[in-house]
Amino acid sequence: MKTLPFAAWLNSPRAAETPIAWLGDQTWTLGHLRHDVSQCVAQLTQQPGERWALCFENSYLFIVALLASLHAGKTPVIPGHSRVSLLAEQQSLFDGVLSDRPLNWEGPHYVVASDNMQTTDAPAFPALREDAYVELFTSGSTGQPRRVIKPIACLDKEAALLAARFADRLAGCRVVASVVPQHLYGLTFRIFLPMSLGLPLHAAMLYYAEQLAALDGLHRYAFISSPAFLKRLDPRLSPPPVSLILSAGGMLPWRDVQETANWLGVWPDEIYGSTETGILAWRYRQQDNISWLPFPGVTIKQEAESFRAHSPLIPEPEGLLLDDELTFDASGTFQIAGRRGRVVKIEEKRISLSEIERRVLELGGIREAAALPVSRGGRQGVGVLLVLDDEMRTQWLRSDSKALELSWRRALIPWLEPVAVPRYWRILDEIPVNSMNKRVYAQLQELFHETP
Repeated sequence: MKTLPFAAWLNSPRAAETPIAWLGDQTWTLGHLRHDVSQCVAQLTQQPGERWALCFENSYLFIVALLASLHAGKTPVIPGHSRVSLLAEQQSLFDGVLSDRPLNWEGPHYVVASDNMQTTDAPAFPALREDAYVELFTSGSTGQPRRVIKPIACLDKEAALLAARFADRLAGCRVVASVVPQHLYGLTFRIFLPMSLGLPLHAAMLYYAEQLAALDGLHRYAFISSPAFLKRLDPRLSPPPVSLILSAGGMLPWRDVQETANWLGVWPDEIYGSTETGILAWRYRQQDNISWLPFPGVTIKQEAESFRAHSPLIPEPEGLLLDDELTFDASGTFQIAGRRGRVVKIEEKRISLSEIERRVLELGGIREAAALPVSRGGRQGVGVLLVLDDEMRTQWLRSDSKALELSWRRALIPWLEPVAVPRYWRILDEIPVNSMNKRVYAQLQELFHETP
């Protein structure tokens, strides 16, 4: 199945009645998309700012904003969130905000909407720049957002690679997802893949297994999922007609692979990659310990204690170093042994422990902080070790410690992803270090071990 490049999404020979997206009883067609994009282009071309942050929950309106910003010669910036407090802090990264609802944002702001008008003929949209790209931001090792440039050409190539692997099973499907398009996985799989293949996509994100089970049984579906969602499936519900399950963003335990297959009758396909690299490898497990197979054109080689990836999706000629430890076999397939550095994955979210520490240190009365992942009852969360100043320590000793922890959590909610807000707190006189004055995080994790 041949894919349609981004530059032809609006001017393709597909009929104006071709469905693009749906939400409840509402269906948006290619005719709607052409009309809505033209309206948004007209607005953006009157704005002086070049860089526009895209903050959307509705994926159809996200597509409108993405197309309009690029055809208007602007740069779409995808900050990965819609929290006003962080938008204000990161306002130097963009000139204005596009969203699907009003935000308490003081800068240039345009609310993108659809008035359900259709354009039967393809309008003459301004051509894309040859070097058109989007910007995404992912957690960096310093705790500051790391800017990642994704050329549209690379996103088109990624959709084509996925189509070559999955097109037969995707044919005739509608696409639903439990991941947002504000991260590369959602952007590629939930937006670029269905748009390039002409498959209708669900404009809303699925949050609960009940929503998945409630899908209209008259259609077949491809489900773009996170491992966290698959861990929470409820086998007591009636399974929907899902033909393909794609899982990425973190490791999917073998038990969850089995339970997913038992309920839906489909074994998940798993994808390995990152925001920086794009997709790197794939595996299909009907038994545990199946290795990862690199996609065509992808090579991964060891370099000192790290691994470097080269791929048609990585524009840097020197390739990129990976955050993971890998073990290869003689056939060129590999297993993932664990992560390096201070960026971890919790509930399939890339979480910067350095960012958490920086935010915690901004709270009053905290002198030192160390954040680390903590496992309890089969679930992983964030724990922090704190050293308090004298005044805060006195307050902590005299007050209800749980109430103080709750106040800290509430203060962090505007700044951190929900899974990044610490669940476990320990107060110390000092944070232990080794003879080289370095924190040994394996030793620090022992401070969170549950006592019998």
